[in-house]
Amino acid sequence: MNLKPLGDRVLVKPAPKEEKTASGLYISSGAQEKPQQGEVIAVGPGKRNKKGEHIPLDVKVGDQVLYGKFGGNEVKLDGEELLLLRAEDIYGILER
Repeated sequence: MNLKPLGDRVLVKPAPKEEKTASGLYISSGAQEKPQQGEVIAVGPGKRNKKGEHIPLDVKVGDQVLYGKFGGNEVKLDGEELLLLRAEDIYGILER
């Protein structure tokens, strides 16, 4: 199943939750923090300006992004947990 975001929405696949601490201790599932980064899977066309033209988004499919902890809505597609965010909920693109 495919989901095409509308407007300025972005579909993100969150990074896996950390299961171990840096020292190697396992973290219980209740104590694991919600990830705040992930990969962009799909991008909407952007908001419209006063002339009705789409304003393109700053992110594209494949970008690794950092987003707000409580932003967006969780959606489940084909058994996969994804996050549907507004572009304004994305803080930046991670570059390597």
